[in-house]
Amino acid sequence: MSVIDLRGVADFSANPYPYYAKMRAEGPAHLVRTDDFERVWLIVGYEEARAVLSDQRFSKDWRTIERFTASSNPINANMLETDAPHHTRLRKLVAREFTARRIESMRPRVEQITSDLLDAMVPAGSADLIDALAFPLPMTVICELLGVPDIDRDAFRLLSNAIVTPLSPEKESEAVHAMGAYLDELIEDKRCAPGDDLMSALIQARDDEGDRLSPDELIGMAFLLLVAGHETTVNLISNGVRALLDHPEQLALLRTEPELIDGAVEEMLRYDGPVGTATFRFTREPVQVGPVVIPRGEAVLVALGSGDRDPGRYPDPDTFDIRRAAQGHLAFGHGIHFCLGAPLARMEGRVAIRALLERCPALVRDPDGGEPDWLPGLLLRGVRRLPVRW
Repeated sequence: MSVIDLRGVADFSANPYPYYAKMRAEGPAHLVRTDDFERVWLIVGYEEARAVLSDQRFSKDWRTIERFTASSNPINANMLETDAPHHTRLRKLVAREFTARRIESMRPRVEQITSDLLDAMVPAGSADLIDALAFPLPMTVICELLGVPDIDRDAFRLLSNAIVTPLSPEKESEAVHAMGAYLDELIEDKRCAPGDDLMSALIQARDDEGDRLSPDELIGMAFLLLVAGHETTVNLISNGVRALLDHPEQLALLRTEPELIDGAVEEMLRYDGPVGTATFRFTREPVQVGPVVIPRGEAVLVALGSGDRDPGRYPDPDTFDIRRAAQGHLAFGHGIHFCLGAPLARMEGRVAIRALLERCPALVRDPDGGEPDWLPGLLLRGVRRLPVRW
């Protein structure tokens, strides 16, 4: 079959959805070439995406695939890069410390952090919304949850960005090793001075059989919680606000009926979610997806954003409608790797966007803000800056 070449397609990062629509019209799975990958399978249909995300024939552990021989780093010892039963074991150890009750108990603190950030932002009359709100809110929340409030956030942000939106394989490798060393020191400090926080609990956590996280698994878990705990929520907030500003009638509706915020956030996640594709999967054996058979040992990406624009699942999918019943979207994945932090991300998004609209009733894009600087690559969906004024 032919390979779809996405190399050098300048507007793909800005708006991948027309490209996904064309692919879906031709089939649910395609072999593509991108600026980052010479060969990768892309799953673009909603039903096929759900099926692949829950199909154990697609491995998350690249170390089980013969042609991937690169050495791993302790940050790779995380749940996103493991399969059952190892994944089940890791998730069990952390899930008991990451409960819905604990998340809901954080709401007053999330509201307070949001209020403090808006107090600092609003008098200026304009701001980069990402630097002023969308980044510091989830970063502060996840650091306080883990018990690392004194983290060097600027340094961590640079390392995190270099890993999830790498500019080159060399820069990514450097960032991975630096992140591993950074988290190793962070965990050692927390081991020496434990507190009433999630990181201390994870260091001490044992299941009923006495199992606990190994040193490498602690680094991997800290990496996953810190990076996934803020990167996706940054884009949830900024993409959601962008969608509202691009659809003034929907913005006006939400201002008139703020009780629609829960459904509005779900539509934001569906319409332009924070994650473009799920992380890599690898076929353990030949697997048929639609009319094509993906051979054994192939790299596969599930295009979450494409599945959520599939007209077979959502009528008129390119329309942003905060009254839509958007439940069932793929923004947080599906199956055993469904995002553990989804309730926290949802709660932060609802609090932040509702408070922003209340405090900034004249919110608009800053006309002097320049062109959007889109995040590179397929993994994350968003912009580096969001200049606004009110």
